[in-house]
Amino acid sequence: MSLARAAPLRLLAACLAPLLLLPACKREADAPADAPVAEVPQLPPAPTDDWSSNPAALRIQADVKALADDALQGRETGTPGYDRAADYVAKHYLALGLRPAGDDGGFFQRVPLLRATRLREGAQLEIRRNGRRIALRFRDQFLPQPDFNAPRAQIEAPAVFVGQGVHAPELGHDDFAGLDLRGKIAVLFGGAPAAFDHDRRAFHAALPEKLRAIAARGAVGAVLINTPEDEAGLPWSRGADAWQRPWMRLRDEAGKPVDALPQLRVVAQVAAAAADLVFADQPRMSAELFDQARRGTLKGFALPGTLALASRSRIDALDSRNVLAALPGGDQALAREHMVYTAHLDHIGTGAAAKGDGRLVDNIYNGAIDNALGVAIMLESARVLAAAKPPAKRSLLFAALAGEEKGLLGAQWLATHPPAGATFVANLNLDMPVLMAPSTDVAGIGAEHSSLQDTLAGAAKDIGVTVSPDPFPEETAFQRSDQYAFVRAGIPALYLVGGVTPADADKTRDPKVALRYYLRNCYHQPCDDAAQPIQYGDAERMARLSARIGRRVGDAAQAPRWKPGDFFAARFAAGR
Repeated sequence: MSLARAAPLRLLAACLAPLLLLPACKREADAPADAPVAEVPQLPPAPTDDWSSNPAALRIQADVKALADDALQGRETGTPGYDRAADYVAKHYLALGLRPAGDDGGFFQRVPLLRATRLREGAQLEIRRNGRRIALRFRDQFLPQPDFNAPRAQIEAPAVFVGQGVHAPELGHDDFAGLDLRGKIAVLFGGAPAAFDHDRRAFHAALPEKLRAIAARGAVGAVLINTPEDEAGLPWSRGADAWQRPWMRLRDEAGKPVDALPQLRVVAQVAAAAADLVFADQPRMSAELFDQARRGTLKGFALPGTLALASRSRIDALDSRNVLAALPGGDQALAREHMVYTAHLDHIGTGAAAKGDGRLVDNIYNGAIDNALGVAIMLESARVLAAAKPPAKRSLLFAALAGEEKGLLGAQWLATHPPAGATFVANLNLDMPVLMAPSTDVAGIGAEHSSLQDTLAGAAKDIGVTVSPDPFPEETAFQRSDQYAFVRAGIPALYLVGGVTPADADKTRDPKVALRYYLRNCYHQPCDDAAQPIQYGDAERMARLSARIGRRVGDAAQAPRWKPGDFFAARFAAGR
């Protein structure tokens, strides 16, 4: 899973944001190979429930061990390790008797990508004001984003501070009111006003939305300034240590980046500690502006002088692949309609060795929970559904996706390039189910936005599991994983995660505590490996629930639909 933001999960906050300040924020866990090994508190040992007589649980365990094996080198998109994982999934699809649903009659769907890596030489952020020049230090104080449009870019222009760069007239908020951005560099904070509801706040906090807004108003560059709240969740040093890690974007037929904005010639990020340098020689200091952002009273203004920005990037093209298979529907009139299961197959590759849970582990970020476990649960769901006779009326598509850690790229490609003849009517996503303590429930993130809420409730009742509300709604995880690519395509979606109600009578193993522990210690760390106390009995139950949801969607008289007046329906589904 890629993402992050505010309390109570301050660490998750900073890493749940490939759509906030960094397009693939999960990568910040990486550090130079010679970085010191970090010491972290150890979770008290807990026994794993006996599921050794459960064949389905054993299959899920075997798949997790295979996909999180060191030989796959962390399954980073575009690497041989990822390709070996894709081959593994395809062989399982074949063994289950699923129909290939990729390109040219195979299981693989090509995902065309551009990879950009920033270079230190020639990078610049300089404030030129009142006859003096203030040059920020690369890595320590600023980082330019890699540029997918050109290997060399630079600009000098006047600057305008635009607050948080939010235009939400339906909520009576416009950070751009009275400001002229034509030919200017926009300087802005991340986030969105605290007064917004969770969904709108996450939507307007997403960096792509901010950049589109400033580009539409004529800006030619952007400087994103971290706030203290940003760095409480994600210290500047963690992102700075990973500055050499490449970013990725989808590539169109002309070889150009998808969703890159060439009119924004340079986009750079500045550490909170260097904010006063950007605001130098004018009456408002960064502490005052940070406080106004917290209070929701922030107003924009023109900055004196100019900013000089430059970036250098190495750009190359590559292809990755989604792994697709289908169970054709049995009703001729409905078979064209597909419910799509998704689980991202990629993780973040290799980085620094670390002690995450008291064990000294290597530098391979195996991604057992994130997301070998989600893929394994999807495969078991496919097995259950393939064995059911007769088949569901609608078709069911199973997709192991590339590039989630790089910004939901495989999901975005699939949502906009469905297999020939297929129409997507719903998405069920399985990503990072943190099943480290036995529970009696599950949570369906985003269910409240569509009729999938009733589908989930019915399926849970069928198999005897309770449904809990989103345990951390302020984290807006519905917009932080692959299901959001389908939401943006107007397709109702559900993100299924583990429960929070302890199964132990004495509550000695609390799933919520286990979730917090994982996020603080093993999320995007080498200790996210198959040695963790994964509750494979709970995983098997989630696979049965997932299959039951698919069967209910597949046989329902009406396809899933958005609830009237829903924010996402109004924003993205008007044309469907």
